[in-house]
Amino acid sequence: MVGRNGLGAIFGFCIGAGVAVQGRINGALGAELGDGVAAATISFGTGLLVLLVAFAASPSLRAGLGTVRTAVADGRVRPWQLLGGLCGAFFVASQGLTIAAIGVTAFTVAVVAGQLLSSLVVDRLGLAPNGRTPVTTWRVVAAVLGIAGVVLSAGSAATPTGSGTGVPGYLLIVLPALAGIGLAWQQAVNGRVGAVGGPFPATLINFTVGLIALCLFNIFTLLSTGLPTRFPTAPWLYLGGLIGVAFIALAAITVGMIGVLLLGLTSVAGQLIAAMLLDAAAGRLSLTAVGSCAIVLTAVVIGSRATTTADH
Repeated sequence: MVGRNGLGAIFGFCIGAGVAVQGRINGALGAELGDGVAAATISFGTGLLVLLVAFAASPSLRAGLGTVRTAVADGRVRPWQLLGGLCGAFFVASQGLTIAAIGVTAFTVAVVAGQLLSSLVVDRLGLAPNGRTPVTTWRVVAAVLGIAGVVLSAGSAATPTGSGTGVPGYLLIVLPALAGIGLAWQQAVNGRVGAVGGPFPATLINFTVGLIALCLFNIFTLLSTGLPTRFPTAPWLYLGGLIGVAFIALAAITVGMIGVLLLGLTSVAGQLIAAMLLDAAAGRLSLTAVGSCAIVLTAVVIGSRATTTADH
């Protein structure tokens, strides 16, 4: 039988695969619109709309939301633990602010480095519902291997220059690194809310907070660029929000099973494997992609064993 860690790892791979597919969809939508942040706002909006319909139709989901409200009132859930969606919004905003200057490679490496290294701290502080997990040598090794696999997958990149922004590239790297740190914190607090009211109330709160933040951010961009001149009509371009609902809800469950570090490692592995399969289907499979997947899977094995040892 698959144990708790094994089931959590499977969920983590599914989450990562969902992130990869959503990224391709939102990327295509952003290319059509000429605005990646607008595409993410649409994704958040469609996801929130699906959730509102589900909550309107389901008394049990509304009861879970009421349980969260009661938990906030009696102090079991802190108000700041409801703000995980801010990190998702900040991640998207940092994409729009930095990728053109530093490139996708540097952005991805900075995010994953921030996420995995901060996961060690978040687990140590016990912010996720599974409690405290000490920082051990093997857990650090697993995090570093995970970062190395992403670096290999990204390939060699030119030194970021900050071209066109007036800001040195090394300063722009700070934004995606902070976004990665935020992702680890988001997973932990969403898990806390999910442990009280269920995964879908936690997801609804995440999407609501994230959409509000993105709309506020978009006010500034709309004042200078205006609304997109046209919206694409292909239905599949609007599925990113639905996929996001699925993996955010699943993450709220999974983080309580395996912790933030192992969730981060398995989701990164899932992203790389899904991306490799998508590239293979398009005839672009490379040995580098296979090697990077092998490295991150090794990190998952080490992280899983280290977590099991720490729990005992």
